[in-house]
Amino acid sequence: MNQEKKKLTITIPEEEIMQAGHLACQGCGAAIAMRYALKALGKDIILDFPACCWSVIDGPFPYSATQVPLFHTAFETAAAVASGITNGIQAIGNDHTTVMAWAGDGGTFDIGIQALSGAAERNDNLIYTVYDNEAYMNTGIQRSSATPHGAWTTTTPVKHFKKGEKKDIDSILVAHGIPYLATTSIAYAEDMVKKYKRAKEIRGTKFMHVFAPCPTGWKSDPAMTVKLAKLAVETGVFPLYEVVNGKYKLSIKPKELKPVEEYLKLQGRFKHLQKDDIDYIQKKVIEKWEILLKKVEMFGE
Repeated sequence: MNQEKKKLTITIPEEEIMQAGHLACQGCGAAIAMRYALKALGKDIILDFPACCWSVIDGPFPYSATQVPLFHTAFETAAAVASGITNGIQAIGNDHTTVMAWAGDGGTFDIGIQALSGAAERNDNLIYTVYDNEAYMNTGIQRSSATPHGAWTTTTPVKHFKKGEKKDIDSILVAHGIPYLATTSIAYAEDMVKKYKRAKEIRGTKFMHVFAPCPTGWKSDPAMTVKLAKLAVETGVFPLYEVVNGKYKLSIKPKELKPVEEYLKLQGRFKHLQKDDIDYIQKKVIEKWEILLKKVEMFGE
């Protein structure tokens, strides 16, 4: 049969900037996230890591999996260091190098929020990425304010599992009036790369919220990392959207949200939950999804 072959369209840059030999756990969502981010942003970049999984994943000096300039800094200072770098390179006439802080949820939602708020208020020209694995994974799987209701951690054991909702860090950053915010997932590589490329072209503070499952802390199969990240979007646990100058736009809109139990049952950190607990989580997911849809309707592009 002489059928004409369809031309393959490549939407993700082929160049691999992040190299093999990193020290991440099997199935680490944070490692996948860095790979895609660097593909989008290129080599003309300066990174800074506070204390987090990536301060270990990158490897011991003089080795580095990222293969780009980076600063290792204190837990609470990711945004402050990025602000210093971007203002420093501007002072010497460099207006082309991207500066990105790359931090976990502990160093963003909790310990680093003061520096992040300051950078956002000043609208410093940087990208701030939080790779969100919903706990302090590098220091032993302790609860953070990004930990979802119902989850086991070493500081919220089964009999005293995490009570209360995850902090809405995205609304906090939107309230600062920054020019760009995006939620992204490692399960949607094209969407993630597109958003990082867009962030690179915008001046001011850009906040990238990356959903990055952690098999170790979530007690999940490392082979299920991407599936979990996709289910989080399909169930409404982690919607994908952008906020550009206060205007909301959905990136992915499922025709119908899948039951949240499909997402929860693949993670050992939720195996203790009873039906009432799951029903409560489902109710909250739907409430937050409807609020987001209202924001898109009222403040959409």
